[in-house]
Amino acid sequence: MDRKLLLGVALMIVIALAPTFLFKKAPAPVPSAATTGGAGGQGGGDSVAGRQRGSDTGSRPVPGAAPATVQQPTGSNPPPGPPAPPEDTVVVSSALYRYSFSSRGGRLIGATLLKYHSTVKADAAVPLEIIGTDASLFGLVEQGGVDSLRVADWPLTPSATALDVTTAIQTLTFTGSQGNKSVTVSYQFHPDDYRIEVSGKLDGVGPAGGLLLVGLGHGLRNTEADTASNHNEYGIVVRQQESKVTKLSSFDPTETKVFAGPFQWVALKSKYFTTSIMSADSTNPLAGVTATSQAPAPGEKKSFRADTRVSMALASDGRFGYTGYVGPMEFKRLKALGRDFDDVNPYGWPGFRVVIRFFTTPVRWLLVAMHQYLGLTYGVVLILFGVLIKGLTWPLQAKAMRSSMKMQELQPVLKALQAKYSNDPTALNREMMALYKEKGVNPLGGCLPMMIPMPVLWALFVVFQYSIELRGTPFLWLTDLSAHDPLYIIPLIMGVSMFAVSKIGQKGLPPNPQMASMVYVMPVAMTLLFSRFPAGLNLYYAVQNLAGLPQQWMLTQERLKRSAKPVVVVNTKKK
Repeated sequence: MDRKLLLGVALMIVIALAPTFLFKKAPAPVPSAATTGGAGGQGGGDSVAGRQRGSDTGSRPVPGAAPATVQQPTGSNPPPGPPAPPEDTVVVSSALYRYSFSSRGGRLIGATLLKYHSTVKADAAVPLEIIGTDASLFGLVEQGGVDSLRVADWPLTPSATALDVTTAIQTLTFTGSQGNKSVTVSYQFHPDDYRIEVSGKLDGVGPAGGLLLVGLGHGLRNTEADTASNHNEYGIVVRQQESKVTKLSSFDPTETKVFAGPFQWVALKSKYFTTSIMSADSTNPLAGVTATSQAPAPGEKKSFRADTRVSMALASDGRFGYTGYVGPMEFKRLKALGRDFDDVNPYGWPGFRVVIRFFTTPVRWLLVAMHQYLGLTYGVVLILFGVLIKGLTWPLQAKAMRSSMKMQELQPVLKALQAKYSNDPTALNREMMALYKEKGVNPLGGCLPMMIPMPVLWALFVVFQYSIELRGTPFLWLTDLSAHDPLYIIPLIMGVSMFAVSKIGQKGLPPNPQMASMVYVMPVAMTLLFSRFPAGLNLYYAVQNLAGLPQQWMLTQERLKRSAKPVVVVNTKKK
């Protein structure tokens, strides 16, 4: 490779990967879930009063089919009502989760994922909780004209005091009434899935129908030791023809944003977990979303909480339905829900995501398949995967290096042609093309094959950065292959192996001070750049370099033999 190619490769890597780390907003550390009840640093607590503060208030703008339909309820300071009645908690348990529902409004106030643990040390000993106790998931507000009916505050009667969903599908129903209106809300749970099928009926809606607001919560708890990276991924995702994410960090304090539908589904997400609502079917989409940023916690400039509500049309008979998902962003489960719900975590830049997904999907599948069917740890899988990719790309890279050798052999002839036709670019180009054809040399042959491994490298970066299947996976001294190496050993091995490959590759080449300096500069630059990247990515790249050393040595020996042969100089005299 020449200097321009090396610089090009480095620039592509920096452009593709560095912005994720260089431009992320690093908020101040927040208390862990052991000391706070909030989502991502929110306050609250376990008291009924704390949950009341997180309930639906009806004082927010309401999205309809377009922003113009948003209306405000009358009265900014309504008189205080009677004290809220005591609320009971109904716990729904399976082998995967433990959901807690409040009898006040039938809201989901707790979601414990039994197969996962927080990577925050203070919370690592207990199963992971992803929402705060002041959350208001699935809390209902009927919006009719300028009046709001806050069903989320009603005392409701549950059909069971606890529910075991370990072996079969179960349904939990809440019923209640206020004045001339009554409500029935049913939640259906699956033993092997995080889906929650929701159906209900609100009596007394009227012939014109109405608009129903469904709470999606205020955000998710911080569950990751790398708080800044996790907070940077907090966002609202909406799906029309494609998925669009709005980072919560983009909100100004107490700012309200309205997203006009129709939407197939809406989600609040962190780096690895989500609370989502999907329309009952594609013919009855969600109308819109309203999100109001909460005030930042003390010592923070930004808030990573937003009171998020999804609006849907309410028919004259008062019936409604949707599918909720409260759990991990496991690709296989999300894919099974259809409607491209696996894109709830849209990575990469718009327009570039299709290219990235073309590589990430098969790479993720192969890594998980090797882990599951071969019974190997992901560290070993990565080592084998690196060797496999090197083996598959060996012929292409060998062809590229031999093409570079031919180009090197032709350098004296090319310099002679350049001197001869220095004032005639057209003739120079014609003679160079004729020379390439005569010698069977492709001037791009040394560059293009070297780019083949780059998409795999990008795909692995995305897989390790966002795939929950690899979250918290240990290997040797590494506690998490999706996080950076705390001892920086793997990045150093990657840098040293890169230097070795480059150093061997310089043998037999004409002296070039610029290329010689790049042999030292590039490994140092790449080591610094990759030092905060996932350890699994560094492990893969280091294995690639080590596996490439024999090939580089053999091709270098071939170059030394070829360079000993005299160069045949073609006739450069003008005809």
